[in-house]
Amino acid sequence: MVSSLTSALVHQGFDVTAITSRTLHDHSNVALPAEEMIAGVMVKRLWATRFGRHHLIGRIMDYLTFHISAFLWCLRNLRAGDLFVVCTDPPLLSVTTALPVSWRRARTINWVMDLFPEVAIELEMLSKTGIPGKLSKALRNWSLRKSTVIVCPTEMMASYLIESGFSRDRIRVMHHWSDGSEIYPVPRSTNALRRHWGLQDKFVIGYSGNFGRAHDFATLLEAAALLKNDNDIHFLLIGGGQQRARVEETVGIQQLKNITFKPLQPPENISESLSAADAHVVSLIPRLEHCIVPSKFYGILAAGRPTFFVGSPDGEVANVIASTRCGEAVEIGESQKLADLIVQLKNSPERCENMGRNARDVLDIVYSRNNAVQSWSDLMSGLQQRAEEPLQSSVYRSA
Repeated sequence: MVSSLTSALVHQGFDVTAITSRTLHDHSNVALPAEEMIAGVMVKRLWATRFGRHHLIGRIMDYLTFHISAFLWCLRNLRAGDLFVVCTDPPLLSVTTALPVSWRRARTINWVMDLFPEVAIELEMLSKTGIPGKLSKALRNWSLRKSTVIVCPTEMMASYLIESGFSRDRIRVMHHWSDGSEIYPVPRSTNALRRHWGLQDKFVIGYSGNFGRAHDFATLLEAAALLKNDNDIHFLLIGGGQQRARVEETVGIQQLKNITFKPLQPPENISESLSAADAHVVSLIPRLEHCIVPSKFYGILAAGRPTFFVGSPDGEVANVIASTRCGEAVEIGESQKLADLIVQLKNSPERCENMGRNARDVLDIVYSRNNAVQSWSDLMSGLQQRAEEPLQSSVYRSA
């Protein structure tokens, strides 16, 4: 989404610089160029250590050194009137950049994709009453108050921040999106990946994305176990992350031959990858609804596939599904219900096709890239009109 937004803003007439690291996600041995022009966006890649994401201490060092480089870059390069969009990865980046942005008389849009430290606290990685948790939250809140605008992806997250004392006037709800021209439905009959993976004659349930701590996999695996004797149904799990090894271990122990694992696919294969499944599973632990929105949902909409959501029936994804009929929702632990719904959808190709059409319609009408770019352009133009200084937009994140 960051790459999609930056290139679109260039076409809207903004002068955009993207600040990132020199490391590819999950490929710490690769060092990218320090500076590069991509689709009209000047990409500045800052130095940081490259220990990788596989060990906690190394990841902390990578984050820490990137924070230092970010602080120094802002101090040296920002100008009065610049508009600085700061994302939430690595955590607390808004804290590190708040002072140099202020000193250089720039303005900050705090794009809160995930709420930290709330995610870590809810996952019991930090104690709510401990000093690290309290200090992290206090610093985060301070940096949000220093920003000109706070952008949230859901009303639930916005409501949480308002209840935490932030002014509604400074908060904008701007949904995540997917680019419908980059991700589109690929028919089963012409899907090369589906054919290559030997799934032509199967009803395929997909999971695509991060195997993270925020997601429930037990319900999916239990449903797969219940359906292991149905030779027409197969589960395709694509991606990597902290929980993948545990999921693979469970599949091996239970000897679930109806599950296939594949690595995260390159961007050029994303349409075929998402379209290889007839329907997808998206999950989110209910206590994280105010902290996270599963962005993989928007890619599934773009691919025109139904979604089985596993999580809170009152959550963001569940509400979209209920109002648009683009899938079904179950609560965590309702594996039998999930298995039954999968069988029902397999036995009703017309219903599955209708849900897929509804999904793509929702993407085109509500969660399209054009809508998102217009919202961001309007926000930035409005801020520009409120200040007389010339505007430059910098989107800041870690690769």
